[in-house]
Formats: sequence, structure tokens, C-alpha cells
Amino acid sequence: MKNEATKKLSHSERHLTTYIENNLDRIPEMSIVKLSEDANVSTATIVRTMKKMGYDGFTSFKHHLKEAEANNPRFAIVEQVDKEIKQAILKNEQEVTRTIQMLNSGTIEDAIQKIKSANRIYIFARGFSELIAKEMMVKFQLMNKYCEMHDDPNIIRPISRRLSKQDIVIFISLNSETLELVEAAENCAQDEITTITITANSHGPLAKLSDILFVGFKSPISYFPDYEVRSRLPLQVITRVLLDAYAVRNR
Repeated sequence: MKNEATKKLSHSERHLTTYIENNLDRIPEMSIVKLSEDANVSTATIVRTMKKMGYDGFTSFKHHLKEAEANNPRFAIVEQVDKEIKQAILKNEQEVTRTIQMLNSGTIEDAIQKIKSANRIYIFARGFSELIAKEMMVKFQLMNKYCEMHDDPNIIRPISRRLSKQDIVIFISLNSETLELVEAAENCAQDEITTITITANSHGPLAKLSDILFVGFKSPISYFPDYEVRSRLPLQVITRVLLDAYAVRNR
């Protein structure tokens, strides 16, 4: 600890520094909440103390300890956590960057013109993609465009059989394989209804049935491998670009 800064500390802050000095070996594995509980001080006291000691926060202090105790294997956990977090950041950055790179201005323009000329927009989505679909619906409505969004298979199927050629359907599906959406796309194809699909799988049956296709990049990394809750970030990027471009064209 820094002697100059120590003189400026309150009683509880001095208590904290004493606790840390007596437990340096445990600090790398501690979260700020755990330290708060064990040292019997608030997390606010920890943050305030670290700032008085010249650090940005508790994590910054742990980095300092790691550098000062480079030969202590217990401090390697700090670097390990950093790498894991950086990997998570890189995963999301890659999905955004590569998805944008995959977009084609001509396809965007085609979609805008089709949407603009349509009497009604219908958006079909299932699962977590419903959240993106709802946002899209609201934004179209705010731009005075008639738009409905449906996520119930028992509604999607019959509606897809009674659309007119002046309507347009937008499918939002990460894997492009959802059965009820594929069935709805087949109905649209039979009745010559224009369809737009936003997906991360260009080889799925839904993508192959679509008139206008937007494909995003989906990272192979999943932090929830036991569940079908993969990130819809690439789909969000595509819909945001499409909506912004539509708004620009309709000022």
C-alpha cells in the first residue's frame, strides 16, 4: 500500500487496507462483493479506498498486485479472467463486423423498395427472434407503415395462406429451419407473396424459399451450449441497418 495515501484514509478505510495486507494471497480470487463481506466494509468503501490509493478500482488494484507478484501462481487467475472477457468481447465484435461486411447495398435497396410499395407488412418470428420482430414492427408503425408481427404458429399458418400480392412478409429466424416459418414461406411462394428473410444460415429451407435474403455472421462460440439461446446480435444488426436505411429513404 502507498504510505502517503494511507494518511488520508478514514478508520474504515484503514481497516480495509490492513485486512488486504493480511490477506494478500487471497485477493486475486476475490470479487469486490466477497471482499466486502469478509472485511466487513461496504463496496463503496472499497472503491473509495482504491481511488485514494491511486487505483481506478478494485480490479485495477488486483492488476497491480499481479504485476508486483508475477512469480506467484495464484495471481494468474486475474490474467485468465481478462482473457476470457476479452474473448467474449471479441466474439460480439466479430459478429457485428462480419455481419456488416456481408450486407449488400443492392439487396438493402431492393428490400426498401419492396417494403415501401407494400400495402401491409407481416413479420413472422419465433423464440428470441420475437424481440427483434417486435422492435421492427413498432418502428415501421412509427413511420406510418401498416405492420403486424406474429409469433404464434396457430396464427402464422392461417395468415400466411390469406395474404394478397400487395403484402410483404419478413421472416426473422436465426437458423432458418423453424418448421412453422418454413410452412408459411411455402404458402407465400405458392401465392407469389414477396418474402424477406433475415437469418444467420443461408443454407436453411427458409432462406432458400425467400425472395430477398439477408445473412448475418453467427459465431461458433456459445456460452450457453446446453440451451438454444444463441445470440441474435447478427439479426439485430441487419434489422437496424434495414430500418435506418428505410427511414432515410422516407424522410
